[in-house]
Parts: sequence; structure tokens; C-alpha cells
Amino acid sequence: MNKIRRSITLTGAALALTATFASLPARADDASDAKNTVDKATATVNAFAADKDFVVLPQLLKKSKGVLVYPLIVEGGFIIGGSGGTGVLLVRDEKTGKFGSPAFYSMGGVSLGFLAGGQAAETMLVINTQKGLDSLLSTKVKLGGDASIAAGPKGAGANANFTEDFISYSKSKGAYANMSLNGQVIAVRDSLNQGFYGKPVTPVDILVKNSVSNPAAAPLQAALAAMAK
Repeated sequence: MNKIRRSITLTGAALALTATFASLPARADDASDAKNTVDKATATVNAFAADKDFVVLPQLLKKSKGVLVYPLIVEGGFIIGGSGGTGVLLVRDEKTGKFGSPAFYSMGGVSLGFLAGGQAAETMLVINTQKGLDSLLSTKVKLGGDASIAAGPKGAGANANFTEDFISYSKSKGAYANMSLNGQVIAVRDSLNQGFYGKPVTPVDILVKNSVSNPAAAPLQAALAAMAK
């Protein structure tokens, strides 16, 4: 019973920290932080595109609803581990195949188990279903709970057929990283959205209404378009 209570407490703490992190008020340097995240996300997409282990990823991206790109997710600790990072979500237009403007999201969670040391990984989460995309328009979504997730296959000849809401790919220090994202909570980064677009905006404003844009996102959009050809 104590273990169950402890697990519930830790999970609750993780959710609270993620929600707090996501709702922090805008700061003067949020604009530069947002621009830096977009630039790093572009580098992540280019790195994945050049990696032969991820030959199936372009096929999944080509028919996706959108993609979340996290330039860095850190996971580590001893016995009790935590993870977290900030990334961007871009929706793919099914008619044109183009990717829209980015919205900013955090990812965080707590895991129980033996974690000697830690790992840091770049991650791309392909949004495979409309349900997965819709879940990201709310305040937060728990992977493996509110929406299903599967690890993407690597190598030539891998199967690209999935029914899960999200398909994840991660790489650490140039190698494929077996990082489980089950239980991670994805939440909106309102402050970075405001910093990038210069005014308060919601994911619906950015992703559905397409009411804002920033030319700084062009290299990232181009990298994703090239990868999804």
C-alpha cells in the first residue's frame, strides 16, 4: 500500500510540475528561448533525415497528422528517475503536405525503477491519428493513458503500419535510444508561444486557425517538408 501511495504521490508531483512549467508567465527572454528551440528542432530533423536507422520515419511523416520535435529530453536518476524537455508541434496539411507554424510544448514525467546514471536524447513523435492531434489541443495529454504510443521501428525493411496515436523515435549521442515515453505528460508552453509570436496565443490559434506566423520557423518547415517527400 505504501508503494502504491508513493507512486501516486510521485505521479501527482510530476503532473503538477509539468503544469506549472507549462503555465509560467512570459519572460523577456522567452522570444530567444523559443527561437533557440526552433533552431535546435531543425537540427534534430536534419540529423534524423540523414540517419539510415530511421528510413521508415519519412514514410510515417508523409502520411502523418503532424509531428512533435524535441531537441533534448533528459532522463536520469537513481531508483526514482525523472525526464523532461521542450519541443515544438507542427501540423501537416493533408492537401498540400506542408507543415504549419510551430506550437511549443513541454514533456515531463517520473518513472520508478533502477536508473543508473541517465540519458539525453533527441526525439521525434509522429502524430499518427486525428485523436492524437486532437489530444494536443487540450491543456495536457498523458502518453500511454490519454493517447496510445508505440516505438517506431528502425532499419531497412521495417513495417510502417501502425494504429497507435503516436509513433516515437529517439536517438542519443548519434545512436538509437531505447527511451520509453510511456507515462510522459505533454503540456502547452504558453510563455514560449507568446514569446515566439509576440502576443498571447493558444494551440488552436496556431495549429487550427493559422492566425499567426513567424519567418524564423521557415527552416524547420522546409526540413520537415524535405524529409516527408
